[in-house]
Amino acid sequence: MVEYALHLDFLFSSLSDPTRRDILARVSRRELSVSDLVQHYNMSFAAISKHLMVMERAKLIVKRKEGRKQMVSLAPDALKGADEYLEQYRLMWQGRYDKLDALIQ
Repeated sequence: MVEYALHLDFLFSSLSDPTRRDILARVSRRELSVSDLVQHYNMSFAAISKHLMVMERAKLIVKRKEGRKQMVSLAPDALKGADEYLEQYRLMWQGRYDKLDALIQ
């Protein structure tokens, strides 16, 4: 349970940054090299690399080497933990809305 909570902490912390959310959106469409990503931001290579390390620790992305390039792609099941966590609240609120709807009817 502690490991699951720690993973969620890394996941939501990673998603709290707008640059990381934008990176995630870009790599969800297609695999990009770190150099490709750097071109989209007014940041140094080192700054983008730090963002990628945070995202990799949160298991949002995977990196692989292709020659001299580091390629970045969306991790399989990247948002599965967040989806499972939020689903319990969706179900709770849906139940409350259903009760309210029944009361109003």
